[in-house]
Amino acid sequence: MSSEQTSTSPEAAGPRPRRLTYAAMLAALEGLALVVGGVWILVLGFTGHPDDRQQAVTGGITLVVLALLPLLAARGLLALRSWSRGPAVITQLMALPVAYNLLQADSMAIPGGIALAVVAVASLVLLVNPETTRALGIRGPGNADNTEK
Repeated sequence: MSSEQTSTSPEAAGPRPRRLTYAAMLAALEGLALVVGGVWILVLGFTGHPDDRQQAVTGGITLVVLALLPLLAARGLLALRSWSRGPAVITQLMALPVAYNLLQADSMAIPGGIALAVVAVASLVLLVNPETTRALGIRGPGNADNTEK
């Protein structure tokens, strides 16, 4: 992998497209939501009366660690790093089954599932947009030798 593919300088790529900024903001929002949820579960695990304190602590720590993926992806997208699209797309693909499960619940989780599904689908649309792809310097299949003039 050449250095040209792994990073793109903002000067060479031009201004960051709005779609890319929106995708980064949605990824960061998901990351922050995971951090808040993880910290909330941790606090409840330590101060409340969970059925299994160890499971609550493990779940909270897991959510905080999982938050690193969308947060790093958001930072990379804002910096126009081509590597960042992969983790951002993976985050959205992982969010879709979670949203589906939340939508299947007969509880207050349904609005959360709707919000998560909307954010995941919107993010995917923004991330695969040709303008976003060009800004990140990602070339499609068969275009490895072609350079834009």
